[in-house]
Amino acid sequence: MNRMTKLLMSVGLMLIAGAAAAHPGHGVHTHSDFLSGLLHPMLGIDHLLAMAAIGFWSIRQSTVMKNGAPLFVVGGMILGAVLAWSGLNLSGVETGIAMSVLLAGVLIATMAKLPTVVGGTLVTLFMITHGYAHGAEMTAGASLFSYLAGFVVATLAITFVGRRLGELMLRADNRVTRALGGVVAVVGGVLAAG
Repeated sequence: MNRMTKLLMSVGLMLIAGAAAAHPGHGVHTHSDFLSGLLHPMLGIDHLLAMAAIGFWSIRQSTVMKNGAPLFVVGGMILGAVLAWSGLNLSGVETGIAMSVLLAGVLIATMAKLPTVVGGTLVTLFMITHGYAHGAEMTAGASLFSYLAGFVVATLAITFVGRRLGELMLRADNRVTRALGGVVAVVGGVLAAG
């Protein structure tokens, strides 16, 4: 079995395992606020796909966008969490999360290159919804700083894994990249219809 087949099978298995619910990791309670924050992004297929897809997509962008993507992702996450913690009621969060997965898949499938201002704004807006969900679902009485540190570390890790996958795919046939983007978009569509 070649490397590309293994990679695509791994992605497929991840999608099958977690596609039943947008947020299977919600309600994860640990004895560590840091660990709770760390696990939340890793246990939801929507969060995993959005962050990894943005990292993947960013590799084909301008140098500024490629290098800035992790900052846009983390900045959006923190802003969204702060909005939740401030008590602001942001409607349509689940739809926004699902649409971010769908649109990130479309960006990959079309190999769209966007100006940094447009790409950075889009990524930040995507991640505000994810950050809001993380902030709203923080366990009552948890340490804000520890929980925030946990999900920032997880967010960066997932984004950098996506970037690494994107770097590997630069050597692959563009049809494989487009197909992978299509799979991510379809999962986003299923989550949105959900």
